[in-house]
Amino acid sequence: MAGDNLIYEVYERRLATQIDKDAIPSHVGVILDGNRRWARAMGIGTQAGHQKGADKISEFLSWAEDAGVQIVTLWLLSTDNLQRAPQELAPLLDIIARAVEGLASAHKWRLRLVGTVDVLPHDISERITRAVASTADVDGLHVNVAIGYGGRQEIADAVREFLRKQARAGRTIDDVAASLTVEDIAAHLYTAGQPDPELVIRTSGEQRLSGFMLWQSVHSEFYFCEVNWPAFRRIDFLRALRDYGKRERRLGK
Repeated sequence: MAGDNLIYEVYERRLATQIDKDAIPSHVGVILDGNRRWARAMGIGTQAGHQKGADKISEFLSWAEDAGVQIVTLWLLSTDNLQRAPQELAPLLDIIARAVEGLASAHKWRLRLVGTVDVLPHDISERITRAVASTADVDGLHVNVAIGYGGRQEIADAVREFLRKQARAGRTIDDVAASLTVEDIAAHLYTAGQPDPELVIRTSGEQRLSGFMLWQSVHSEFYFCEVNWPAFRRIDFLRALRDYGKRERRLGK
């Protein structure tokens, strides 16, 4: 076992030297997938898999911070996830709330809620909102926690909020339609004011976005990792950064 650890450490150090320090993404989005599959492979219950995945988050944020990443968006719960069976959903929501409370209590990262917590049970949404608010004065890595999040819903909410503001200003629908721009919608997204993610990582081997940051990821680089989220290691993250650094980013040009 000691020999295995030594080999891992040597490989990790070598990987770190292969990363282009001038090509570190400032914003990384992560689809934390594979908790249930990891649990099945380990022969344990689904709840234990979700908890193991939650325990991985702070470790990952430390890796991202060390690498020089400035913003991380973590997709913790999609709107589709809310359709899961009550016996799985209730403990999952508690695990997510405790995870966000734990990140907040560390007082190392500034949290921002990305999604619609009003679709969650009242006690869960209150816990999450309170925890996020407690980090408002933290000067550290910015961490977007995407909870009750869906990419289509985000775009619909952005358009709706923009229209409401224009209506309050006394403008007609025809006036708004004639002048509506891409920038108008972007300014009302959940991540308004932040740069779009340059790199999006999805674990578990699935090669799709499933609606994650549909608007913001138009020019993102995607990295699909076979490892399930609870088993995600620093070397997996370093491989993603190494791969990103080798790509030619043309940004649609």
